[in-house]
Amino acid sequence: MDLHVRYGADDDPKKCTARQLSKFDLVELHRSDAATPPGIVLDPFADRALSPADADADRLVALDVSWESANDEPETVASGLAGRHRSLPFLVAANPINYGTPFQLTTVEALAGALAILGERARAEQLLSKVRWGETFLELNAEPLDRYAACADSGAVIAVQSEYLARGSED
Repeated sequence: MDLHVRYGADDDPKKCTARQLSKFDLVELHRSDAATPPGIVLDPFADRALSPADADADRLVALDVSWESANDEPETVASGLAGRHRSLPFLVAANPINYGTPFQLTTVEALAGALAILGERARAEQLLSKVRWGETFLELNAEPLDRYAACADSGAVIAVQSEYLARGSED
């Protein structure tokens, strides 16, 4: 599966995990929607969750935009990208900026989480090896990633996610 990133260049370049992955030729960066090839688009505002049923795709496209701009205009974040739009289910960030925060993943965390769900765990580990906190992401999310990867479809992933969200609301 080819990895692509719609690169917004609106974060600190020194902290940008998409740029780090690009330096290692692990992803291809695209500066416009038109230049970004179609594939499974990791869209935090998509109606369907990513599931193993999406493993037939040959491309995975992540969005590299700041959470601030994503939350300001959620309907336009990925609207110009072609492909199947899928949201990632409940996962917890391990990056130093958003450590422990659900859903606020860096680009490398999003891509690695998606790859693990799609059955490409070794590739997820390869990406995460490029950041010092990468192993922590896999440790924090070991159980949900394994459970999501065992699901048949988006509906099953949402059911598993609902369990984690219900646990959080009880705390």
